[in-house]
Amino acid sequence: MKAVTWHGRRDVRVEDVPDPILKEPTDAIVRITSSGLCGSDLHLYETLGPFMGEGDILGHEPMGIVEEVGANVGDLEVGDRVVMPFQICCGDCWMCTQGLYTQCETTQVREQGTGAALFGFSKLYGEVPGAQAEFLRVPQAQFMPIKVPEGPADERFLFLSDVLPTAWQSVEYADVPDGGTLLVLGLGPIGDMACRIGVQKGLRVIGVDLVPERLARVKSRGAEVIDLNAVDDVAEEVRSRTQGRGADSVIDAVGMEAHGSPVAEVGQRIFNMLPKKLTAPLMARVGLDRMSAIYTAIDAVRRGGTVSLIGVYGGQTDPMPIMTMFDKQIQLRMGQANVKRWVDDIMPLLTDDSDPLGVEQFATHQVPLSEAASAYDNFQKKQDGTIKVVFKP
Repeated sequence: MKAVTWHGRRDVRVEDVPDPILKEPTDAIVRITSSGLCGSDLHLYETLGPFMGEGDILGHEPMGIVEEVGANVGDLEVGDRVVMPFQICCGDCWMCTQGLYTQCETTQVREQGTGAALFGFSKLYGEVPGAQAEFLRVPQAQFMPIKVPEGPADERFLFLSDVLPTAWQSVEYADVPDGGTLLVLGLGPIGDMACRIGVQKGLRVIGVDLVPERLARVKSRGAEVIDLNAVDDVAEEVRSRTQGRGADSVIDAVGMEAHGSPVAEVGQRIFNMLPKKLTAPLMARVGLDRMSAIYTAIDAVRRGGTVSLIGVYGGQTDPMPIMTMFDKQIQLRMGQANVKRWVDDIMPLLTDDSDPLGVEQFATHQVPLSEAASAYDNFQKKQDGTIKVVFKP
């Protein structure tokens, strides 16, 4: 089959690789009909190279048709139309019964000290072959796949794999009071969708970015916007719009590769130029992120407010302004999205013919796998209006 594979910093290729096979009675094989390109994939493309292996198959936002099933997959059947969460979880362990699917005790990657295994996401999370491919082996298929109705376009349901539950959790964790103000830093796919969800919930939403197309999309959905190119201090601008207090809640949807952190950016690049045997263990212990987004969130949130951290960070010794956080009485919530915890909340919005979150038009680019290299490049450089890419194998 054809698949998108990793070969180094900013080097992805489409290659022929062996078809996946059933390995466990709880496995299924899914023929992929749509697979998203995520901002988290760019961390592998650029920053987390020390944890990648040559030829690793990328991608963690899959949707498709069940082609083959193992003996113990419950009511899953060949021909079912399904979406897979990006994390691999059993649904039966103690963590899963608490709704903490990203901490699944069956698939935790204990040798790395991390949570549940993820599709297509480096040695840190199990080095499981990913979903930017023609076929995907799905472990824990007795629980994992989300069955969706036949008929509507893939884009009506595809984003249940990651974008929708990730954005939904970020808003839930933000815990915005009724009538409150939600500030969203970064208007890539997750930040954009978080804004849409916030507006849908009746919140006052302010989105921040520096890319004109991203700002325009969010503004068209009813949010206010702040153009990073037009203000000197985001937090001061937010306070000027909120009676001097700051936002009730802030979502950091940027993460480790924020603009405005030139020293850390150079450090990350140097790391990726060194041998993996040196950089991977060092990065796991003392790696630093570009921290400007989280610092802005802490500055811009009001006293007693909440910061919801959904952008991916990878550093272990990132300096945090603890005194300021303590003094402002900030609540900080974070973590990978527990996808299946939120499906029942989200599904009614997807089966609503009015498409209130605009999911059918959310993708800016639908491309064949053969165009993966250029899609990654355009997405990373924010060129050609690229905000959300969907691969069509």
